[in-house]
Amino acid sequence: MTRRVVVALLTPVGWSPPGVDLLKWRTALAEDVVDLLAMLAQAEPAIAARPEDRALAEEIGWPGMRIYDVPTATVLPVLKAAAADGFDQAAVIAADAADVPGMILGKLLRPLTTRPVAVAPACGQGLLGVAARLPAPDWLPDHDLDTATPVSLRRSAPNPGDIQSTADWRRLRGPADLATLDPALEGWENTRTILGG
Repeated sequence: MTRRVVVALLTPVGWSPPGVDLLKWRTALAEDVVDLLAMLAQAEPAIAARPEDRALAEEIGWPGMRIYDVPTATVLPVLKAAAADGFDQAAVIAADAADVPGMILGKLLRPLTTRPVAVAPACGQGLLGVAARLPAPDWLPDHDLDTATPVSLRRSAPNPGDIQSTADWRRLRGPADLATLDPALEGWENTRTILGG
C-alpha cells in the first residue's frame, strides 16, 4: 500500500486584513489548512516549520500530528523529511490557502501514479502545492511556493511531461484574494470567524 503524506508548509505571511493582527491571521489560515488535512482519508497529515515557526506548528497541530523541522520554507527539505519518514509520496501545500477543498489535494496526488511530480498553481502567482514520488527526483530544484511556477519547474525536468499541472486554487495573500472567498464552501471556520463570520 502506498504511504502518502500531505504537509502544510508554514510559509511567511506578510499581509493581514485591516484591523486584524498578522499573527492571528496567519494562525487562522494555517489552522484551517491543518484541519482539512486531518480529515483526509488517503493521506496522513503533517506540518513543516522553520525553527521560528515551531511554536505555531505546535499550537495548530492535532494530537500526534507529525511536525517536520525544516531550515527554509521551501519544498525540497519537506520532501526529504517525508522520504526519511518512510513515505512513498508527499504533497507540500501552502498554509495560507484556508478554504482549499480536499478534492483539489486529491487531484494533486492523483498524477503520481504515472508522473514523478505534480504541481497545483496558485491563482495569480506561485504555487498552491507540489507533490512528488519519494525520494524526489534529483532534477527537481528547491523552490518556494510564492515564486515558483509550473513552467519554471519544467525547465529542470528531463521531459516537460514529467511534471503534471493540476487544478489551481487561491491563496490568501492580499486584499483582492478576500473577494474570491466563497461563503458557501464548507470549512475555513477559523478564517471565517476572524473576518467577522
